[in-house]
Amino acid sequence: MWDRIIEYLKDPLLVVKVQNFFGIEYKKLKQTGDTCTVSADRNDYADEFDIRQHKRIPSDTSGSSQFSNETESSRESNQEELECMIDNKFWYYLFVLGTALGDEIFYATFIPFWFWNIDGAVGRRVVLVWTVVMYIGQGFKDIIRWPRPGYPVKKLQEKWAIEYGMPSTHAMVGVSIPFSVLLYTMGRYEYPVHWGVVVAVSWCALICVSRVYLGMHTVLDIAAGLALSSLLLVVLIPFVDYLDGLILTSRYTPLFVLFISILSLVYYPESDIWTPTRGDTTMIVSVCSGILVGSWINYQLGNMVASEHDPPYTIIWPSVEMFGCLLLRTTLGFCGVLATRAIGKSVSYAFISALLGKDKNELRNSENSLNNTDKIIVEYSYKYITYGFIGLNTTYVFPNVFDLLMINRPTYYTEI
Repeated sequence: MWDRIIEYLKDPLLVVKVQNFFGIEYKKLKQTGDTCTVSADRNDYADEFDIRQHKRIPSDTSGSSQFSNETESSRESNQEELECMIDNKFWYYLFVLGTALGDEIFYATFIPFWFWNIDGAVGRRVVLVWTVVMYIGQGFKDIIRWPRPGYPVKKLQEKWAIEYGMPSTHAMVGVSIPFSVLLYTMGRYEYPVHWGVVVAVSWCALICVSRVYLGMHTVLDIAAGLALSSLLLVVLIPFVDYLDGLILTSRYTPLFVLFISILSLVYYPESDIWTPTRGDTTMIVSVCSGILVGSWINYQLGNMVASEHDPPYTIIWPSVEMFGCLLLRTTLGFCGVLATRAIGKSVSYAFISALLGKDKNELRNSENSLNNTDKIIVEYSYKYITYGFIGLNTTYVFPNVFDLLMINRPTYYTEI
């Protein structure tokens, strides 16, 4: 029974049915130039499934020399035979927005904004939960090595096509971020918890459906991501709550964070082909490390003092003056993040390349493959350094600058 359920949930035609429901129509091109609507009958695609679905390689990955000519030609043939029509633009734009809630652009804006304008104590905990969940999810992708949906599914977004698909880390983010925010704020602030549940469930559902709609995951990928992240939250929520206090107060925190983060990246599960998964994981781990070390510095320097009042706190809605400071903090902060990324990437990439005795431009333009060891070392090293500094600046440098400019949140240094 379970075998049948798994096969049903991983069937690409189930993805096609979801896409059809939300207004995506498939047309099969005939040799005469005419088109006909693609059916959702599995028997019509038995041969194609034998070609695409039993290969343990990411589907629809262009430009990779590691795929066989047979598979590549089969993929191109299938792409030529199918035409995808979007009949309902509302669902398309909604789900493009939904999938963006699990992108690095969202992380780069949401995390700093939360620290500068909402609550640092909740932010530290949420980031730590998010990092652990993402590390485990990304690692499982390279261990399981299941491809993304193949023929006849058409991907409406090629950004992650080269990565494996099981489990869906977007689904894991859709659980870990909104629900950890909910669980860490419901006892800390006075607000209608049921509305928080509605927002968290809607957030999660939007991300999950968007991944199937865009053709990036099977329903089984989504279900596995939801189940795995839910199980992890049961353990992580109380543990991270305890660990946060230990990280702030221990004098060995920087050494501990540095050691654990580097060790976790060195022993990250090996993939059989090059994918950007390990590089993305490096960025996530390094941002978390920088945020934790920055918060530790604030505490050790005596900048952070516990609030005189006990939770739950009343939510302070911004006045005109507070809103102006919020806009100024956000604008200056994001400019600082962009500058940190640009300078950090340029300097660290050149420095690591020089240490290896390689030309940085040649490395940057060289092929992405597991055999290109020098490029792998440089890429992962610059990401660890650059994004570590972004995390450090987010919680330590920029808030101190805001203090000097007298635009910082009054409660920032009381959020322990």
